[in-house]
Amino acid sequence: MKREVDLAEISDGKLYGLNDMVRADCGDCEGCSACCHDMGVSIVLTPLDCHRLSTFTGVSVDGLLQDRLELHVVDGMILPNLRMAGADQACGFLNAEGRCSVHPVRPDICRMFPLGRIYEEDGFRYFLQVHECRKENRAKVKVKKWLDEPETAKNQAFIQKWHDLLERIRAWLDESGDEDARKNWSMYILRTFYLTPYRNDFYEEFETRYREALCRL
Repeated sequence: MKREVDLAEISDGKLYGLNDMVRADCGDCEGCSACCHDMGVSIVLTPLDCHRLSTFTGVSVDGLLQDRLELHVVDGMILPNLRMAGADQACGFLNAEGRCSVHPVRPDICRMFPLGRIYEEDGFRYFLQVHECRKENRAKVKVKKWLDEPETAKNQAFIQKWHDLLERIRAWLDESGDEDARKNWSMYILRTFYLTPYRNDFYEEFETRYREALCRL
């Protein structure tokens, strides 16, 4: 999700790479789940997020869309996000103790928090959102360790390709101004990358689908 913000107002003014140290460690949250409430539709999910949640819970993405996920238009494309529900607008994956029941497979945005990601011409880096996390006196931690991704290199390549693919599609659609094409592309992306299960290695299967999508442009 694009955010039109001034980094100087929301960050510490620094950009971080995987091997940099950043004050993001909140000490296992100590029972706090503030960032799992009132997030609206902002926790937009990648295909990997949905694949992991489906595999971990044993529920298809279609099934998760019945209660814990939902669809919204994000920068012109229909994409899934975590659903906030109930009087306290809480994430549906919180358990009775207010803890994340899918923490090992938590979505990309949740893994980063309170970090954000900024895309540049030759890749992306991370920044620390200084007003988002309620935890004070956070400890320093290496960005790579904080993200806790089991296959860092593959994951970083996936994130970049997914971002680039959506940007290319959006640019083509904005130029064409064809609303029917926009709907068709949204349905294609949703069906191809989210609803169709990944049977073997996610990254390999994503690469195949990614190349097929590029050929359609």
